[in-house]
Amino acid sequence: MYQYTDFDRQFVRARAAQFRDQLDRHFAGQLDGDDFKALRLQNGWYIQRHAPMLRVAVPYGAIGSGQIRALAEIARVHDRGYVHFTTRQNVQYNWIPLSQAADVMDKLAAVDMHGIQTSGNCIRNITTDGLAGVAADELVDPRPYAEVLRQWSTLHPEFAFLPRKFKIAISGAAEDRAAIGWHDVGLQLVKNEAGEIGFKVLVGGGMGRTPIIGSVIREFLPWNQILVYLEAVVRVYNRYGRRDNAYKARIKILVKAEGQKYFDQVEAEFRQILENDPDGALHLIPQAELDRVAACFTRPAGVEPLAEPAADADAPLAYQRWLQRNVHAHQVPGWRAVTLSVKRAGQAPGDATDAQLDAAADLADRFSFGELRVTHDQNLLLPWVKASDLPAVHAAAKAAGYATPNIGLVTDMIACPGGDFCDLANARSIPVAAELTERFADLDEVFDLGEIDLHISGCINSCGHHHSGHIGILGVDKDGSEWYQVTLGGSDGSAHAPLAVPGKVIGPSFAASEITDAVEAILDTYRELRQPDEKFIDALHRIGLDPFKAAANAQRTATARA
Repeated sequence: MYQYTDFDRQFVRARAAQFRDQLDRHFAGQLDGDDFKALRLQNGWYIQRHAPMLRVAVPYGAIGSGQIRALAEIARVHDRGYVHFTTRQNVQYNWIPLSQAADVMDKLAAVDMHGIQTSGNCIRNITTDGLAGVAADELVDPRPYAEVLRQWSTLHPEFAFLPRKFKIAISGAAEDRAAIGWHDVGLQLVKNEAGEIGFKVLVGGGMGRTPIIGSVIREFLPWNQILVYLEAVVRVYNRYGRRDNAYKARIKILVKAEGQKYFDQVEAEFRQILENDPDGALHLIPQAELDRVAACFTRPAGVEPLAEPAADADAPLAYQRWLQRNVHAHQVPGWRAVTLSVKRAGQAPGDATDAQLDAAADLADRFSFGELRVTHDQNLLLPWVKASDLPAVHAAAKAAGYATPNIGLVTDMIACPGGDFCDLANARSIPVAAELTERFADLDEVFDLGEIDLHISGCINSCGHHHSGHIGILGVDKDGSEWYQVTLGGSDGSAHAPLAVPGKVIGPSFAASEITDAVEAILDTYRELRQPDEKFIDALHRIGLDPFKAAANAQRTATARA
């Protein structure tokens, strides 16, 4: 993990002190609500449906056991005993009183954490592959580059008030586990024919009301030019992005409207920075600086190749299933990465209690050199596990509620907090997720269904990534009632379906009482029509949507049949 320098720590702690002063002045009546709103949002504080919500940054998903314990302590003392992991690899609290906000920021700063740029029209948390640095299919470790981008983007004076929020994702593996096509900027680390490292740059992706996959603006950009190129990308967006309509202000709308003209403007701005900006060329990343940052991401001492343990054919079925779904190949022989499933019955997807957080920290200390990752699909991951320790890891994970063997399966669903918390939501996500989890509680059935991405959003803002779900569920409001639109065939670009595409709406919305039956009917149709070993997404592509649409519509009881 990246080790904060004295400068980093002073910066974060000064920011916490600044926020305390702002909060004190707000309570003293010296900062009215509107003035304070802009300041609290810059530190990750929202006012939601019932209470303040704090979003804590976890840059590129990397987090240490001490930081996890601090999050647990904050949940116990200041919240209601739990946190929520998000699709941007961040952490959210939903019930911290604003009067305690400054104390919380001080506690976060003490463990090198903060909420800077987790909200507002700025460059948000930069995300990457949860398996970064350990993935067996990795070409280049993206973490050093993500850290350089974090330092560049934090409080960038030119990009503090963009037309809308701006999200960057970076991947360095053969499989895209960071959904780079769905981001304002997606970066794929590649090597050219000479073996030189660079980036394939995508721009203009995004979800929301207008789901668009990013377009390739550069097939190969030398790695040391990435800060200058991103400066150009965001400058042109900042200059021409719409500010008259929040729904048309994202960069995807600008790229879609301007096409090659936007690309040409970026290239011209790129040359302008290098040739005419004062010290523009100094923004090329020096090799020494990359080396300094990369030194923080070397393998922990003691991670050396080990003999592979013999397979235990007589191991219990639950353990074998856990090995199949939650344990991942590693770059180093004799080692594994292990996903701790944060999707289980009785809790909202992505939620973990303070006790579970402490247990995750214990697991990291015992088995993973004190390091965890927050994945973009709302789970936790141990990146440095000896294969010989897997039985002990499974036992400890099971005791903590993290051993559900469902990674990549239908109950490993992505879901936003929805209308239970968010004041933007049109419908609740958590009850739908809970009902689906209960409906598919039989692990034999879940394994038989195979790999399925089920994503749920409570509104069109798409925090639950419904557009990229093989099955997507979107909450909509009709005359004050909760309804749910279903999409099929979406994908995020991962191995499930390597081409990122938005799902297609299959018809009118379903009532809350119908949505679980509709999903079950879709999956029953898949079981009936699939070929041997055919995945759900592949069956959709082969068969088409009509049989699945008909099966879902047949479940309508509260609505007219379509």
